[in-house]
Amino acid sequence: MSQAPTNETPGGRRARVVLVDDHRMFRAGVRAEIGRTEETGVEVVGEAGDVDQAVSVIKAVRPDVVLLDVHLPGGGGVEVLRRSAELMSAAEDAVRFLALSVSDAAEDVIGVIRGGARGYVTKTITGTDLVDAIFRVADGDAVFSPRLAGFVLDAFASSEAPPVDEDMDRLTQREREVLRLIARGYAYKEVGKELFISVKTVESHVSAVLRKLQLSNRHELTRWATARRLV
Repeated sequence: MSQAPTNETPGGRRARVVLVDDHRMFRAGVRAEIGRTEETGVEVVGEAGDVDQAVSVIKAVRPDVVLLDVHLPGGGGVEVLRRSAELMSAAEDAVRFLALSVSDAAEDVIGVIRGGARGYVTKTITGTDLVDAIFRVADGDAVFSPRLAGFVLDAFASSEAPPVDEDMDRLTQREREVLRLIARGYAYKEVGKELFISVKTVESHVSAVLRKLQLSNRHELTRWATARRLV
């Protein structure tokens, strides 16, 4: 992704954005980072923390771009996309969706792109690059980091859907997020900071993952995740 933003605002460009994420503190951080309208050209016109709230807000304000988390209460980002399909296909003033998620898993990326999102970036993105991505998506471009773009190209080059992983299907969306971070070597405290949850909650999710996958410890968990190319 380009390092220089495309929206050089003395031209007066504006993008109206809705933030959809189930972590209020994360939404507040994004709003503080990109919502300085006179500097960035981005105006945050709404927020939502779950699927129902998201659909309601998006239909009410019809923003230019929705920053959409993949994992949400009520069905996830894919469900928001499904219920907003008529807004994406509108002849004029179509709403564009840009996924913004902690997850960089291939199945998450492919799922929301098939659902109609125009791009996918992770939460490690800088504020400057996120503003750039918002304006590019608003203009109809597709925006991905190089690694994520590879997932999409590989998926759409094949006519076959990704195989179903019954073991992964036993895990909740939050358990999958914790699994991937633990498998990458994150300490419990680091996982909690990344996902905006307590260390005790991280421990509970890890215990649930080990039980569901019938694994004994985080070393076996790491081998399991590596074998499935989740890290």
